[in-house]
Amino acid sequence: MAIKQVLTIAGSDSGGGAGIQADIKTFQELGVFGTSTITAVTAQNTCGVHGVYPLTVEAVKGQIDAIGADFQLAALKTGMLFNAEIIAETAKGISKYGWKNLVVDPVMIAKGGAVLLQEDALEALRGLLLPLAAVFTPNIPEAEMLSGMEIRNAADRKKAAEKILATGTEAVVIKGGHAKSSAFAEDYYLHQNGETFILRSPWIETEQTHGTGCTFSAALTAELAKGRTMQEALHTAKRFIQAALSHQLHIGAGHGPTNHAAFQRFPEKGRVHLVQ
Repeated sequence: MAIKQVLTIAGSDSGGGAGIQADIKTFQELGVFGTSTITAVTAQNTCGVHGVYPLTVEAVKGQIDAIGADFQLAALKTGMLFNAEIIAETAKGISKYGWKNLVVDPVMIAKGGAVLLQEDALEALRGLLLPLAAVFTPNIPEAEMLSGMEIRNAADRKKAAEKILATGTEAVVIKGGHAKSSAFAEDYYLHQNGETFILRSPWIETEQTHGTGCTFSAALTAELAKGRTMQEALHTAKRFIQAALSHQLHIGAGHGPTNHAAFQRFPEKGRVHLVQ
């Protein structure tokens, strides 16, 4: 059987822990062939983002067209898109080539606080990209920005997810890594058809978290490409990132990268429970 082909449309991380680099590593670990469209080059390391250099819309279009002309994509994801013009071109390309299984990861703010999505791009994200998405994967601060409300508890989380679904995305999973629970990290899933569940894993107290969102969404993309159901794909993605956080590399002086190789190397592969 031919290897499944996937695409990441995202920014480049010179530190190797997030963005295009994290996506390609994750794709490789999960046995799919990764292609890429770079939207911006960042100068960053574990201590922070020191510069963001967006590519032109023409450069983004050229890369998307090159992929569309030659590859048969089974799934794709978006990460850092930076501005409204790049979001519009990305949505146009996805529609042009009829690509399905789109995972949208709204990379908005870096761990160190650097803004990675301009304010005027939020409306383009809501109106142009989310209606094409099979699943949208915000963390809690991103979900608050997209829903326009504060998330303080489970009821708020459900309401925010419902507001996000109104944009047209088929499903949303609000990641729980910012909830600061001392016991569990819970990711809340809601589908347009009403299906809902929680993916729960033991809380890991660590600063080795650079690229967690990119890695999770890339793992989800890879599993969808292989024909897994959304529930199966999310479960594997959660196990992948749990393993990556559990077996730390301790690289750099700041928020170190996760261990993308851990899922294949360690037999427990991250403890994750599905709560209906």
